[in-house]
Amino acid sequence: MKSIPSISNEINEEKIFDIINKNFSKLAPSYLNLITNWLIGAHKVYNGIDKFIILIYLINKDFIFFRKNGLIVDYDTFYKDKSLEIPKINISDISRDLLIPKESVRRKIELLQRKGVIKKTGKKIFIDRSGFITAKAEKTLKDFSTLVLVFSSILNEEKISNSFFNINQISNSIKINFSFCWYQFYKFLFIFTNRWKIDTDIKDLETICVGLIVFLNAAQDKKFKNKNLDRKKYLKEIQKSNYIGINAFSIAEISGIPRATVVRKLKLLVRNKILDIDKRKLYSVSVNVKSKQFKVIAELQDKNMKALSKFLYRVFNQIKVINSK
Repeated sequence: MKSIPSISNEINEEKIFDIINKNFSKLAPSYLNLITNWLIGAHKVYNGIDKFIILIYLINKDFIFFRKNGLIVDYDTFYKDKSLEIPKINISDISRDLLIPKESVRRKIELLQRKGVIKKTGKKIFIDRSGFITAKAEKTLKDFSTLVLVFSSILNEEKISNSFFNINQISNSIKINFSFCWYQFYKFLFIFTNRWKIDTDIKDLETICVGLIVFLNAAQDKKFKNKNLDRKKYLKEIQKSNYIGINAFSIAEISGIPRATVVRKLKLLVRNKILDIDKRKLYSVSVNVKSKQFKVIAELQDKNMKALSKFLYRVFNQIKVINSK
């Protein structure tokens, strides 16, 4: 380090929360893209998001160890040719932390063992190289970097920061600080997925994934995407836009989830008055602003945005300080 970074370079967490709320329409497409693509990628690895999220829960033990010991491990070093030794697998802890029933956790771990992803050698437990590579963060790194880039641009517009980082600088800085950044990302991801399970009747992650694809389809519509909206207006206005909905076949193609399963999950989301279906069998966002469901979704989003604020606060300050001159 050429010089000691100034504490004045740090951006206040509460200020970040206010900035996200004010500029939500600018941040939403990249935010929804990061979460939705991660869930899609997770499902495609083992045909089930829960199996993959259990795997990264175990991999995250390494990130927790690095964090506790003040270690920063870069991207290339972390993925260097090796297997990963993990502590004893505790079914009860995984069930509690991920809100997955114990028997389901047990079955999924047995499946990962049969696939050779998790291996036992004596009393030691390893995540095999093959499983380790499936969790490699190449696609997520791009989406993660894009989210930070958009956030950085918003900070410049708000005159909160006069530093500007391009996409390559951000990606490289995340790679240099990989164990720190991914610990924060997984922490946010676990909070995000658990919030949906706790606060709504949607208990499985595939249903959340299907719903987010519909939201993302709306968020990326050109006419709606150009609107400058705060967070409260965004959730209301996204339902009024004239964007074209998306059908079950397209969602199945995008997600890798079988079409029959997608249809069942879409019906659940329609029954819960989160989505609507028109005469052409196209699905769109539909939460009546005066309904109890809207209040539930709004309160859930409040909690998720606070978690997102903490996530961006910690990651951006790490990158910003490292790159400060």
